[in-house]
Amino acid sequence: MRRLLLASAAALMLGMGFGAAPGAGSAEAATFRWANDGDVNSMDPYARNETFLLSFTQNIYEPLVRRNRELKVEPALATSWSQPSPTVWRLNLRQGVKFHDGTPFTADDVIFSATRVRGPGSNLTSSLASVKEVRKIDDFTVEFETNNPDPIFLEQITQWGIMSKRWAEANNAAQAVDLTTGQENFATRNANGTGPFMLVSREPDRRTVLRANPNWWDKPEHNLDEVVFNVIGNDATRVAALLSGEVDMVYTVPPQDTDRLGRSGNVRIHQQAELRTVFLGMDQARDELLKSDVKGKNPFRDVRVRRAFQQAIDLEAIKTRIMRNQSRPTGLMIGPGVNGWTEAEDRVVRPNIDAAKRLLTEAGYPNGFGVTMDCPNDRYVNDEAICTAIVSMLARIGVKVTLNAQTRARYFAEILAPRYQTSFYLLGWTPTTYDAHNTLFNIMGTRGGARGVFNSGGWSNARFDELTNQIAVETDAAKRQQLINEAMRLHADEVGHIPLHQQVVVWAARNNITLQQMADNYFPLRFVRVGQ
Repeated sequence: MRRLLLASAAALMLGMGFGAAPGAGSAEAATFRWANDGDVNSMDPYARNETFLLSFTQNIYEPLVRRNRELKVEPALATSWSQPSPTVWRLNLRQGVKFHDGTPFTADDVIFSATRVRGPGSNLTSSLASVKEVRKIDDFTVEFETNNPDPIFLEQITQWGIMSKRWAEANNAAQAVDLTTGQENFATRNANGTGPFMLVSREPDRRTVLRANPNWWDKPEHNLDEVVFNVIGNDATRVAALLSGEVDMVYTVPPQDTDRLGRSGNVRIHQQAELRTVFLGMDQARDELLKSDVKGKNPFRDVRVRRAFQQAIDLEAIKTRIMRNQSRPTGLMIGPGVNGWTEAEDRVVRPNIDAAKRLLTEAGYPNGFGVTMDCPNDRYVNDEAICTAIVSMLARIGVKVTLNAQTRARYFAEILAPRYQTSFYLLGWTPTTYDAHNTLFNIMGTRGGARGVFNSGGWSNARFDELTNQIAVETDAAKRQQLINEAMRLHADEVGHIPLHQQVVVWAARNNITLQQMADNYFPLRFVRVGQ
């Protein structure tokens, strides 16, 4: 039945004019099967600003500029760029490119995508947050005018995949839909990009099948004909599927299974430090917490309470006992590899239970209080185990935490915009520009418009926002670093969030698989090859 379904899908694509897949029928053509513990949730590239969704959909939808193997910016749908003035970026578009349905790619698609990504339902508005206007010069030239000089404009648009204006409008998908409310439109389960792979079938929470795009403008480095992505939530089942050869690669590997997989002889472990920082957030916006036994006030508005929480948490214990040494404890909301991080500023807060208890007493909570902690159970490495450990650590200072662990789809719908239905939560963030400003603007800035969309706790500081605005336009590297340092110190002093660690990216693949592991935890299928 599976073969018949795939054959039917292939025939359908041929009938739509997609042509034969590269290498079809040849010895080199290959099927690549891989698995993760959670699903992509949507095929719409603007549905959620989340690494796994963006990584997966970028195999289908391409940006104007992309990252190469070394994470440097290189041409993609734009072949070159220039700056006629400090606030204008002119991009020359690649000619002869077609979407998967055969529609030619032009400047109209860029203008449409710019409107859509900044419109209702989009969760990727920060990609063009600095842009004042997008103009079509001709069919293959566009200009982006920014409100102020933007030294990292190109880095900001590497995650923004371009969609087909004709396809989206014809299928009533001209606007993105709010994934947090469970809404869907045609783009949720269907796709039509310009990228190296085309969507064949989509079974949410189970399996998604892609096939190679025979008309891709770039020269393929991969040798894949078909890609089958499987959702295998159970860690033991996922590892067993890799060892048995049922799948070729798993993303990610449970820390407790890393050594066993490495000793198997048929599997190669791929690992490196990730750019993502995992942290805790606390609701500081509401007058009364939604999920607490404290009534009539919000204890997290008192910096002494936030500092007490921080001093109760033992980051080294999380590293050694929960993460099996596959994490790097941090005192900053950014880590090594992100522009603006410095070792001198990265000071980890050591646990001090007595001091934490004194702080709670001074704040008026000598016996602690109760609060619910929202946590994903299929998003970050050992996420639920980390939250469970934090529950026990906070119990030592009298705080009674009720853990609410959910799948990523339900979790993000709960804690993210527009609802922010959380009092205490765990979240992770990879700055897509690999620059500190991305985290300052999205995670730590005061909520308002595109800024602070992912600041679920609502921490706010006017001086911090002023510094963030200056960082966005400062072109002198030394001055910019000073501004970043000041902003980070201010946030740390107020305990706006509690940074935990940068996790180590651990993948495992069978020995005949060649792939490129990226520090941003993206997985470009265009670099995958299956050998004999």
